[in-house]
Amino acid sequence: MAGNSYGQLFSLVSFGESHGQGIGGVIDGCPAGVTIDEDFIQAELDRRRPGQSKITTSRDESDRVELLSGVFEGVTTGTPIGFFIKNKEQRSKDYDNMKDVFRPSHADYTYTQKYGIRDHRGGGRSSARETIARVVAGAIAKLVLREMGIKISAYTSSVENIAVTKPYTELDFTEIENNAVRCADPETAKKMVDLVAKVKAAGDSVGGTITTVIQGVPVGVGEPVYDRLEAMLAKGMLSINATKGFEFGSGFEGTKLRGSIHNDPFISDENGIHTKSNNSGGVQGGISNGEDIYFKVAFKPVATVLQKQKTVTVDGKETVLDAKGRHDPCVLPRAVPIVEAMAAITLLDMLLISNAYQLPKHNEL
Repeated sequence: MAGNSYGQLFSLVSFGESHGQGIGGVIDGCPAGVTIDEDFIQAELDRRRPGQSKITTSRDESDRVELLSGVFEGVTTGTPIGFFIKNKEQRSKDYDNMKDVFRPSHADYTYTQKYGIRDHRGGGRSSARETIARVVAGAIAKLVLREMGIKISAYTSSVENIAVTKPYTELDFTEIENNAVRCADPETAKKMVDLVAKVKAAGDSVGGTITTVIQGVPVGVGEPVYDRLEAMLAKGMLSINATKGFEFGSGFEGTKLRGSIHNDPFISDENGIHTKSNNSGGVQGGISNGEDIYFKVAFKPVATVLQKQKTVTVDGKETVLDAKGRHDPCVLPRAVPIVEAMAAITLLDMLLISNAYQLPKHNEL
């Protein structure tokens, strides 16, 4: 299987399955001299872990990360950072009745056709449990970006037809961790929680969107024409399980505006040159312009529902799937830190690439 690595200068290769021994990875290209806050890394994993609230899966994994290399006396050495998280709370028998059937909207059929074999226990490599590795790498990337004054904030902006209507500039991001759905608007969050609880009780699932805002990015990040910053962010986001759409800046709503309204006028003041509006989402010509970068990611409803569904067996015979196990009725709350992680990994990688094109001064050689 190819495609298990991400990034060029700051890169991650991950390994492991949802019901195997655990999930691990190797981060290559992390700059030396970065202070590693293990409590922060663990806190990021805790935001992703199952069993956080009544509206997430009841699987109770501690998800404790063990750093194996690349860090000495709390500081990165510049060598590969190896890490591992053990799986401790698998219930593989919950998936025995799925061994010979293809679950609707899962990777079962495509994995079987492509590789001739699949791990039916929770989906194996196709399980969202793989995203643990992304969160670890993202947390380390965040620590590097923090030293540059860059902050990444993501929040649930819609669940089914319940959506935050305020622009992100009017929201208080400190509210995100104060509710079970990780929504930046408390009033909307209450409605979202009630909806997800109702859907869970019915044995069904629901989807929605996550909005991300990146602040403090300098001008000049992005490599046209094929490695545009928004294109690389899109790749990172759409590599996450259950994603079905990516909208940058004004997105699809921007198509309803005339150019005279949609354009972002340049202004100059004591803070230098910047734009009066930000329909561009902080990127123009594939390169960051110094304004806030913002985008939205769409997540489909979780594929496994606790209702009977028609499907076929591996032999093509019609059957009915009565799924068991512990599943999220809505992926959004736990996906928020994953989206932030992929944004951090992508942005740090692109920053390092941009800096690689800057010739050092003579006394810096």
